Amino acid sequence: QVQLVESAGGLVQAGGSLRLSCAASVRTFRTYVMGWFRQAPGKEREFVAGVTWSGNTYYADSVKGRFTISREDAKNTVYLQMNSLKPEDTAVYYCAAGAPAPTRATMTGGYNDWGQGTQVTVSS
Repeated sequence: QVQLVESAGGLVQAGGSLRLSCAASVRTFRTYVMGWFRQAPGKEREFVAGVTWSGNTYYADSVKGRFTISREDAKNTVYLQMNSLKPEDTAVYYCAAGAPAPTRATMTGGYNDWGQGTQVTVSS
């Protein structure tokens, strides 16, 4: 089991930026696909971004061009840089680790381990 700890989120104005990080306590971090998901009140958890063990990245259409996911294997950490934030980005953001098949890489069911979540609030 992988323990994941996200950094604190925060409150930011629309158009602003925020970077989230997620530290994993596992020796084989480099072998995991890492993902970021989010869940707004009253909505289902949705995929935001993912990065494979080889560094390939993929994004939800809603964040493409604004968010960047990256990983630093030497620190067992994955990051989510969020720029040009919008009020609709307000949600609890979750880090996830797993080994999903490519067809499941954007699904919550494709990941086995989850962080506790961190709140991101974007004011208009």
